[in-house]
Amino acid sequence: MAITRLTLNKKSENQISKGYPLLKESTVVSWKGVQEEGTLIDLYSSQNKFIARAYYGRQNKGFGWVLTRDYDQDIDQAYFTERLTKAFDRRKKYAEDPTTTAYRLFNGEGDGIGGLTIDYLDGHYLVTWYSLGIYQFKDLLLKALTTSVVIKSVYEKKRFDAKGTYLEDDDFVMGIAPEFPLIVLENKVKFAVYLNDGPMIGFFLDQKDVRDKLKTSYSNGKTVLNTFSYTGAFSIYAALGGASKTTSVDLANRSKARTKEHFEINGLLAEKESIIVEDVFNYFNYAVRKALKFDVVILDPPSFARSKKRTFSVFKDYTGLLEQAIALTEVGGTILASTNYSNGDMKWFKSCVQKAFAHTGKSYDIEAVYTLPDDFRVDEGFREGDYLKVLFIRVLG
Repeated sequence: MAITRLTLNKKSENQISKGYPLLKESTVVSWKGVQEEGTLIDLYSSQNKFIARAYYGRQNKGFGWVLTRDYDQDIDQAYFTERLTKAFDRRKKYAEDPTTTAYRLFNGEGDGIGGLTIDYLDGHYLVTWYSLGIYQFKDLLLKALTTSVVIKSVYEKKRFDAKGTYLEDDDFVMGIAPEFPLIVLENKVKFAVYLNDGPMIGFFLDQKDVRDKLKTSYSNGKTVLNTFSYTGAFSIYAALGGASKTTSVDLANRSKARTKEHFEINGLLAEKESIIVEDVFNYFNYAVRKALKFDVVILDPPSFARSKKRTFSVFKDYTGLLEQAIALTEVGGTILASTNYSNGDMKWFKSCVQKAFAHTGKSYDIEAVYTLPDDFRVDEGFREGDYLKVLFIRVLG
């Protein structure tokens, strides 16, 4: 494959040399001559020193990713096999754990190839492509995957446009398709997975440690409000942890059926719980009018959301959202505050908490802090890849 040579900007030379893997518009002197997604690029310093080999692939984060800093490294099947093998070795504890059959097997730049993730789902593999550029290497990647492990099937999700939006397509790639839902385990908890039904599979793998903490330390005998609940994963864990009542609130109509399904496959009576299809902000207003209070309130909103009546942005609106949650939390209760907003760090997130409690005149204590679990490996040179921020906050007087 032909390789295009580009010169790094002075500022980027030091950054890329020290391990930063993401290419941005400002990384090189000029992108002229690079038009086709998937083009391999050799990055040189202004002194004609080779720095790294990358690929060109436009996505919401940037213009491409570094693949290697070894000039003699070919980007071929052997390259992908080596990267996959290392990633699989890092997840041995999950492969050997019968209580968890769903986890992240390859996590983009954290495992050496930005723009690509692979999830393991009880022998079935889900490959997600985040740019047309990395998708050009599909055949090499699939050959490397199928020669490295025994597969039941492979599915894919394509998120090619500038905003990372899912592209509707036939997601089945190869193997024998399972019957859906595919039931997988996470910490012995059952989840129903749909690999053939839109951009999301039915639950988010990155919250496994947080959910387990909720179940073991914050649920027994508690009333739990789960907002932006999606398919009720936090509610299921809370109920299995002995919660006296869970209330799940999400605007999506399909959330009710999927949440009920998750209760039932775990041997729980969905009829004992409350599953509400409603705008979370409308529900907050209702709860205040009815003077409802909860022992535990879970806040895990999307980074950005738009409904008919409002637009929500984590960066602008999380503090206000947290203020509303504080009003519904019993004194001595807990708020599980979470965000996957990658452009804000933990310091920023804690500042949102401080501002919200200052506005409400209440005090608090942060009892536990979580970031991504270890199967979501993070590149030390790209700390913004550690996007998940979770705080267990005790509401004091």
